[in-house]
Amino acid sequence: MNRLANASSPYLRAHADNPVAWFPWGAEAFALAAERDVPVMVSIGYSTCHWCHVMARESFQDAETAGILNEGFVSIKVDREEHPDVDAAYLDAASAFTPHLGWPLTVFASPEGRVFYAGTYFPPTPRAPQPSFRQVLAAVREAWTERRAEVDATGSSLRDALAAAAGDPADALPSLDALATAARAVAAREDREYGGFAAGPAFETPKFPNTPVLRFLQHPALAAPVPDAAAVASRALAAMTGSDLHDAVEGGFFRYATRRDWSVPHFERMLTDNAGLVEIALAAGDEAAATDAARFLVDVLQLPTGGIAAAQDSESVIDGARNEGGYYRLPAEERARLEPPALDAKVVTGWNGHAIAALAVAGTRTDPRFLEAARWAADAVIESNVADDGTLRRASLDEVRSAAPATLEDYGGLARGLVALARATGEVAYAERARALVDQCLGDDGIHPPGGGDAVLVAQGMQPHGIPTDGASPSGPSVFAAAALDLWRLGAGERYRQAADTLVRAAADVALSSPLAHGAILEVAVGLITAPRQVVVVGEADAEIADAARRLAADVIAVVSPAQARAFAAAGFELFEGKVAQGGEATAYDCRAFTCALPTTDAALLA
Repeated sequence: MNRLANASSPYLRAHADNPVAWFPWGAEAFALAAERDVPVMVSIGYSTCHWCHVMARESFQDAETAGILNEGFVSIKVDREEHPDVDAAYLDAASAFTPHLGWPLTVFASPEGRVFYAGTYFPPTPRAPQPSFRQVLAAVREAWTERRAEVDATGSSLRDALAAAAGDPADALPSLDALATAARAVAAREDREYGGFAAGPAFETPKFPNTPVLRFLQHPALAAPVPDAAAVASRALAAMTGSDLHDAVEGGFFRYATRRDWSVPHFERMLTDNAGLVEIALAAGDEAAATDAARFLVDVLQLPTGGIAAAQDSESVIDGARNEGGYYRLPAEERARLEPPALDAKVVTGWNGHAIAALAVAGTRTDPRFLEAARWAADAVIESNVADDGTLRRASLDEVRSAAPATLEDYGGLARGLVALARATGEVAYAERARALVDQCLGDDGIHPPGGGDAVLVAQGMQPHGIPTDGASPSGPSVFAAAALDLWRLGAGERYRQAADTLVRAAADVALSSPLAHGAILEVAVGLITAPRQVVVVGEADAEIADAARRLAADVIAVVSPAQARAFAAAGFELFEGKVAQGGEATAYDCRAFTCALPTTDAALLA
């Protein structure tokens, strides 16, 4: 029975014809494992993962290996991008067995969901120190049948240890001194020769853009205590832009480089990386780099429906064979003769929020078509990824909603994108929708998406524990905190600031001790302890003073018509109360902590 053919994930569909009897993620697979009294093998990857493709070709497409799996296991295939909480939970567990986490992630669990062994890529034949995949399967089966008590004890003790790992929240928000110390610690890791960050004292690779931590360094409040912070981000951006990590033909940046000088990249191109780099480039004043990354999002990743695809593959078919990176090494005229690498065309709700936020600001600063692309993407996500009951779904494919529930990343990411779109267009409906999304996650029992998360993980007691890192993009708590802070800055009410405060305090101790891995939550922390600068221009969108406002380093920049200002105020966004176009001219209100200077119609005075 082919259970993956109609999946809402391109990654699962790619495995539909494997001889492995795959199940999608869900309770059915674990119930069958209990009925058969066999362990569960959970294989987690994603559509543009090169080594996932390799393991699939070597093992999952091999009939003999598939026979071993089908006889002795129940096999579950998971798209980590569709089920990020499942991925996070199993990464937590896998860390007990291997220090080298990544994808494909291969996890073995009991029918009750207790993990007792895990690894990543396993080759088809032994390659010291790695055993072959078949050797791993044989060892797991031997342990399951001959040493069950030991297996059960390992799984139970690991689950208990993970549940106990979550620490207590900090008593107060971090001080600016503490945040500046964290920023200095990040800056000290800079590779001063090639830009970006060293993985250790020996400058190990691979080297990633690490956009969340670059945005943290760019926060204006750090300029005085850490004068070089923003320059670290600018140097990293310049280094990446001038390197092989940057695709000069179609725009955008690749996932990571395998060399310290940003050369020999891994060629997949991700929505998340490029959306983050648009915002970094705009903050750095590099509008050319921002335009370049934005045009990749719009010209390559945006789908005919308006949603923005998750990624583009690193592999393409050249001369009848799959080739990793070959397409991207060609000049424009030669590329034009080839079929481009495939898109992972699923529309991930939270990730589209990142792109909407980036494109909305880029559209007001560079090319207006980016603003229209942001509006189109927002409308497409709202149309395709909102369930009949008003809750979000994690993703959709070909406008068919995934069964995977949305995570805090999705509610926060989309809300943040809609707030940015509201500020850029002056349309309050986007801000109202953002507020409604955040409200769905604010309950008396804490901050979480409606329903409390993945039902299978909840039933098994396997929810992710601890503080998630901000990797290629902000974690769920980080982006939700950022969205709540954005709403508070618009004057939506103190409860939104309190929500951001709660999430930051929960992560503060871990983030301060490991700032390179927690840039997004640290950026929110800086925003919470510094008085916001809010600039509202009421009048014509193309007025000189409106253009001057868009280039300020402010937390809120909103250009609205008089009617739009009244609509925002009527909807409960108090920042817009009483703001009018004086004498019929475009008028700027420059506010600090909701206290505004005298309004001005003089662009020079505003700057």
